[in-house]
Amino acid sequence: MGVKGLSSLLEDNRRISPDFHFRDSKLVVDGNNLLYLLYFSSNLDQNHGGEYLAFQAEVQAFFKTLADCGIKPYVVMDGGSGTSDIKLDTLLDRARGKVQKTHDAALTGKKVNILPPLTKHVFRQTLNELNVPMVKCFGEADCQLAALAKEWCCPVLSTDSDFYIFDLPGGLLHLDHFRWRAVETRRGIPCRRYTTSNFCTAFKIDRQLLPVFASLAGNDYVNLRDVKWARYLPAGSPKMKFSAANLVGLLSWLRARTDRTTEDTLTAVMKLMPSMSQQAQTEALKMLKTAMLEYELPSSSLRGFFSEGTVPPLPAGMLSCVPDWVRAPQARGELSGDVLDLLVHRRNKLQTQVERSDLRSSNLTSRPIRQVLYGLLLGQGGGEVEEVDRDGQELASVKVRPLVQGAAERLRLDSLPQVGLPTQSPG
Repeated sequence: MGVKGLSSLLEDNRRISPDFHFRDSKLVVDGNNLLYLLYFSSNLDQNHGGEYLAFQAEVQAFFKTLADCGIKPYVVMDGGSGTSDIKLDTLLDRARGKVQKTHDAALTGKKVNILPPLTKHVFRQTLNELNVPMVKCFGEADCQLAALAKEWCCPVLSTDSDFYIFDLPGGLLHLDHFRWRAVETRRGIPCRRYTTSNFCTAFKIDRQLLPVFASLAGNDYVNLRDVKWARYLPAGSPKMKFSAANLVGLLSWLRARTDRTTEDTLTAVMKLMPSMSQQAQTEALKMLKTAMLEYELPSSSLRGFFSEGTVPPLPAGMLSCVPDWVRAPQARGELSGDVLDLLVHRRNKLQTQVERSDLRSSNLTSRPIRQVLYGLLLGQGGGEVEEVDRDGQELASVKVRPLVQGAAERLRLDSLPQVGLPTQSPG
């Protein structure tokens, strides 16, 4: 998810994100954001396989600093793409961009923020060794992460701009301003704390309109390129970047419609695009409403996991294709989110590595191993798997047949954990 341009707009606004010293509290941590920031801010190798021992030391130092300040972290991580394909185009666009970046890195040797292949594994393993509570969700983590922070009335630590929209009593501590290396142990960690109340006060907008604002601003679900929100900027507004002008113009337009319902507001948006066909408008409205639903926080399914070890239930859309035994190892981070994507979507988006694009993808080397994995997961009649990988400098999809032979012909996915390992004859 993410509201494009919002973080940049709020970067220098100290009224909305005042300075703060943080200590003696629970903290819900966006694990994916944190591992990326720790790796990329540490000047570690990105182009030749990674520096995992040095990365482990960074993770250890970060969580030691939290402990020294009386901060109890709870790390929440993404676990696959979930049950919906609504973000597929966005994910594929990001993958195409990464293919180009890896090509540039291979040619120039520059660091372009490509995460080495085993970084996430090292991160999870280090958290386990440090006894830091961690859970992996059954899809994107943002909503559950925010729901947990709301129930605990504690802050979220993240860089994701969606947390500017969620109603979080403890606010957002932006990772870019979380100065854990400059800690003052008695006072806490210097940072900046954002709250929606400060945002709404600064822009004179009703709190209930924030989800509408986020969906119209063009997040991962919807991008209304034909609407030029900058034309609604108040007279006398200072010069600002194009993206900021659009966001401030949208906020001004919404502020003028505070007497209208959400439905009226969305209908008014469609009138701003008279060239759009009725069918296209209907589809856009549907997408906008879907995007808004992402900001309605449910009761947290993670609280029980952290307090009592209760494994969260599978989403309804996974019940028919994901066996129940997958829940616990997935929540503990013992299974890759790729497993869920394979079972739900029959798709595997392969990791892009730094390598010469005039050579074939290195992922081809391990395809026979993946075919065995597909056979174990999907069994006989499970259908082909769509592998998404690079072909030269382009993103390409290819259908791969699962390999079902030997023991895999007799095994069933729902009983896979009960299968004993073969015994070896002595000598």
